[in-house]
Amino acid sequence: MAPTPPATAPAGPGPAAPPQDEARQALDRFDRAVAAETRIEPRDWMPDAYRATLVRQIAQHAHSEIIGMQPEANWITRAPSLRRKAILIAKVQDEAGHGLYLYSAAETLGVSREELLDRLHSGRQKYSSIFNYPTLTWADVGAIGWLVDGAAITNQVPLCRCSYGPYARAMVRICKEESFHQRQGYELLLALSRGTPAQHAMAQDAVNRWWWPSLMMFGPPDAESEHSARSMAWNIKRHSNDELRQRFVDICVPQAETLGLTLPDPELRWNEERGHWDHGPIDWEEFRAVLRGQGPCNAQRLEQRRRAHREGAWVREAAAAYAARHGAGGGTPAGPEGR
Repeated sequence: MAPTPPATAPAGPGPAAPPQDEARQALDRFDRAVAAETRIEPRDWMPDAYRATLVRQIAQHAHSEIIGMQPEANWITRAPSLRRKAILIAKVQDEAGHGLYLYSAAETLGVSREELLDRLHSGRQKYSSIFNYPTLTWADVGAIGWLVDGAAITNQVPLCRCSYGPYARAMVRICKEESFHQRQGYELLLALSRGTPAQHAMAQDAVNRWWWPSLMMFGPPDAESEHSARSMAWNIKRHSNDELRQRFVDICVPQAETLGLTLPDPELRWNEERGHWDHGPIDWEEFRAVLRGQGPCNAQRLEQRRRAHREGAWVREAAAAYAARHGAGGGTPAGPEGR
């Protein structure tokens, strides 16, 4: 007689988890990593929205560094001394390097540099509104260093703790160099402020024109910020736009006093209860107009970038041909016949 089969079949591995369960588990691991302050690396799973947010933010940052070379490079040939010329050349070179670091960080997210530049040149991606203002005098170079780079440092130092590893690591070196740029701008304004009456007036005029656009650099008010809350939840950003803007104002007020210059805000006053400096209202309509492409130099800045990209095509082609000839790893050392 045949043996009686067991009432219950032996347990096997069971069916594979359905895709939605796998996705939920991956999201849980991601959320735990972010909450534990663990860096997310390029090969780690990440939500599509997290990836898209990083691409948008890093690309805008990279574009700003590259476009931001223009206002100051405009003064290299007109710097008042060889020392000032050398400092400004070094600074513009640094900004180019920052852009390259950041494009490289964005590429780890699966987007090509060519695609990012195409988005910039076509107007589909933005750069910081501050770089759409003209540099009218030599003092503007100092105001950009003190105010614009100072605002950048305030905004970017917390990014050294960004949850995405490649972005955070790129920011460490960038912030160190931006700190030098800020000190250079401050020293330039100090020299002008303590110079002739005409030089002092030129420095004051530059600060008058760059102060409010520098406050706009931190982005719209928190209540109107489209991306801030989500970026903070993911530890991409660590502070809100208004928090960073307040920190910047609190830093600049005593520095302006040391410079002997006046910040152009009649409503600027110390608030004992808050422990911060109150400032007047920002013209957000001007900010939105510049973002729409209606700033003083929007068209000029973008066209100059497109022209530089076209005229640099032969350099990119030569580099690609060299890499193809010698191999992606650099190839073998060239002998006399290859030099």
